[in-house]
Amino acid sequence: MSDLPRRSEAKAGLAVALNGVTKIFPIPFQRRSIVAVRDLNLEVAAGQIYGLLGPNGSGKSTTLKIILGLVTPTRGQARIFGRDSDRVASRESVGFLPESPYFYKFLTGEETLRFYGKLCGLHGATLRTRADEMLELVGLTSARTRRLGGYSKGMLQRIGLAQALIQEPALLVLDEPTAGVDPAGAREIRDLILALKARGITVLLSSHLLGQVQEICDRVGILANGVLVREGPLGELLGIEKQTQFVIENASPQLLEEIENLATRSGARVIERGPPRSSLEQLFLEATEKSDKNADE
Repeated sequence: MSDLPRRSEAKAGLAVALNGVTKIFPIPFQRRSIVAVRDLNLEVAAGQIYGLLGPNGSGKSTTLKIILGLVTPTRGQARIFGRDSDRVASRESVGFLPESPYFYKFLTGEETLRFYGKLCGLHGATLRTRADEMLELVGLTSARTRRLGGYSKGMLQRIGLAQALIQEPALLVLDEPTAGVDPAGAREIRDLILALKARGITVLLSSHLLGQVQEICDRVGILANGVLVREGPLGELLGIEKQTQFVIENASPQLLEEIENLATRSGARVIERGPPRSSLEQLFLEATEKSDKNADE
């Protein structure tokens, strides 16, 4: 099979494309199996921050592993920038930070980045320069000579992001990037993810912190029982049907009483008009609870 990108996907600017992906895990010594992901179609456009959400056991981790080429789908196909995800060439453009990364605690921050850089084929001055850039990017320049055994949880997550970025990936996959991090550290990581998007890096993340996802993601997909139950631009998903809100500047109390009829005649300016926003948490609970009920029927 050719490892060249598909023209249609390259033209569409897709960082990730899953087509009809199903993964079935047989249970050893038992005559049954578990369907972790069922008929999953998913696209992540280049340059986006995409949030993959779902309760425990929904298939999020399996989906990420399929995208990364760590798990082979039973049916369907996964591609990264038009290349099959089981091809080595597809992974050269991907950085990955797992939920619970393991680091050698006796290494310093700088030594850690050089170690991972060598694994990615970097050497000499290029490696030293890249390590310096990543330490500065994640705000750990002052801790570059400190052993990782003395790093806080937030610092470990940031050095994890730095190692995931060491080879200049076009796609960054993050599994619970702020797990166990205090609010201040989580805010720093959130700002860093936004900075990566500004650099043109596509970010695919899985997180249980729905408020954080709502702040940074352009598009989200919600998995439940291995099925994609909701997917789309965040703004559209959070809209409440059959309701409308107006945001008006310089409106008098009288205008507010008859907003629909008096807005244009009074000279008030309508700044925004659209559906009122739900919260991502409410959307998540409604989508997953509905899926659970359908699974029980």
